[in-house]
Amino acid sequence: MTRAPRKPDAPVPQARPQPKARAATPQRNPGATRKASAGTARAPAGASGSLSYLAIGALALLYLVAILLWRLPAWPGIVYAGASVACFIVYAIDKSAAKAGRWRTPESTLLILGLLCGWPGAILAQQLLRHKSSKTAFLILFWATVAINLAAFGALAWLQA
Repeated sequence: MTRAPRKPDAPVPQARPQPKARAATPQRNPGATRKASAGTARAPAGASGSLSYLAIGALALLYLVAILLWRLPAWPGIVYAGASVACFIVYAIDKSAAKAGRWRTPESTLLILGLLCGWPGAILAQQLLRHKSSKTAFLILFWATVAINLAAFGALAWLQA
């Protein structure tokens, strides 16, 4: 089947208009040069939510046992509470900086604060603020610091006995 030639005064058929391509979202942190690569693994959102709260419960139970069995003084609980509040605040400041594209708190600082008894506050910040809760490499190091801290707490409580 062949087409009939177009008449010179007939309108030229137009192609359907194509949807406009969306403009790239502006980068929130223009100073950042590192882009997420295929090697940057992320955990599924909320993957460790319930497990995180269990760790706080384990600390509370361990502390209660240490108080009842070994007459542990109150100061470790006060240290954990103060460090947790401080750590939560630092996470909140870092979350705010991440949103605004400002200078960020180094991950090593967040890990050290968690290791120094602030990890319960860090867990609450990760869950409530949704900050540092999906970067697998960070979470592995974070949970290692939690385990080290709990082991140190258990050893100190046992030595107190």
